[in-house]
Amino acid sequence: MSTSTPRPATGVPALQAPVAGALNGSGQRLYRRARELMPGGTQLLSKRPEMFLPDHWPAYYSRAAGALVWDLDGVEYLDMSYAGIGSCILGYADRVVDRAVCDAVSQGTMCTLNCPEEVVLAELLLELHPWAERVRYARSGGEAMAVAIRIARAATGRDGIAFCGYHGWSDWYLAANLAEQSQLDGHLLPGLAPAGVPRGLAGTMHPFHYNRLDQLDAILAGHGGTLAAIVMEPVRGHDPEPGFLEGVRERATRAGAVLVFDEITSGWRLTTGGAHLVYGVAPDVAVFAKGMSNGYPMAAIIGIAPVMEAAQSSFISSTFWTERIGPTAALATLQRHLQDDVASHLIALGRMVQDGWRMLGERWGLPMDIGGIAPLGHFSFGLENGQAMRTLFTQLMLERGILATGAFYAMHAHQPAHVERYLAEADDAFAILARAVAEGSVEQRLHGPVAHSGFRRLT
Repeated sequence: MSTSTPRPATGVPALQAPVAGALNGSGQRLYRRARELMPGGTQLLSKRPEMFLPDHWPAYYSRAAGALVWDLDGVEYLDMSYAGIGSCILGYADRVVDRAVCDAVSQGTMCTLNCPEEVVLAELLLELHPWAERVRYARSGGEAMAVAIRIARAATGRDGIAFCGYHGWSDWYLAANLAEQSQLDGHLLPGLAPAGVPRGLAGTMHPFHYNRLDQLDAILAGHGGTLAAIVMEPVRGHDPEPGFLEGVRERATRAGAVLVFDEITSGWRLTTGGAHLVYGVAPDVAVFAKGMSNGYPMAAIIGIAPVMEAAQSSFISSTFWTERIGPTAALATLQRHLQDDVASHLIALGRMVQDGWRMLGERWGLPMDIGGIAPLGHFSFGLENGQAMRTLFTQLMLERGILATGAFYAMHAHQPAHVERYLAEADDAFAILARAVAEGSVEQRLHGPVAHSGFRRLT
């Protein structure tokens, strides 16, 4: 007996019963409808199907568990891509975390009173980071960074920000492109126009590149007295050169600027806590989100008391920063992180994948640029049509039942057997890629357009 439901009168595709082998069906139909209803089609640029495999990416999931994902047609995939955009550090639907959340739901997730879990979580975060003294919460990385910047500006009475790397969608960050619309191109995605950002924020943002103390020195020479904060990820695409993080720390102190480490992505990958703990350099403020609660919305801003207490001189407040699920999920996630030495597992699996990429590139004569810390590796093909090659790689891997792109974000649920399967299938894909490059047929082998590589308005 079929369990499928009739197609709604609106034309929105119904969720179908599992049909083995039904590739790229219901998900793409639903996505076409989504683009008619929601500007941009999705709520997160990193989940747009156009960023992976235009017209053919499954787009939506019906369920996920461990390292596996099932699409709307019931087709199973091994996810060797972004791990919920880095948010599921343990794996999808982790039983321990989900059980804790279900218990919290049964006791009520919202109330006129405060949940005690937020105090317990604060104690754990400060125990893991002995330099920090105060904690505030949010529920997403972007808003947590906005909170950190507000606090830094309130603490210093200044407006300027020197920054390195990507830090979200907020006005304070996109204001960098008010002066020159390409200033952010080297920090994440090209094409981020500052539409809707107040022109009055022009001149407040000053970018520098990672491992370039000379660029930071130039900013300090011209704007040091106006800087509220120096904002950066302690590590992401490359390891810090000797003395770099220490040099940034010293310069922030000398300038009277708040040093903010954005650990939304890097946090919890290299150790239980911020990646900065590995390098022995303490910021004034650190921001966490993503992996700290294994897929449940949660973010934390921790810092030294003289800076964090400035939150009381500004209005920083939100109803849903007080709900119970986020702190409960974070506590369960971080306790497992400690008990199971999750970081070591992520590092080991990530190294296996990066070593595999290098081996395959050499075997098939494909020039590759490989980078990122081990649990957050990425690669690109060093040819003029490298993005088309990456798109074809995604297409070939999808046909083999694997969600793959030019990156691998490790989860605790990933096992060596998953990596072995991935690399075996990637070996076949690279062989086809090498043949396509030799024939000049990469683009012709694609079933749709080349994947987007930057921000692009959808039409």
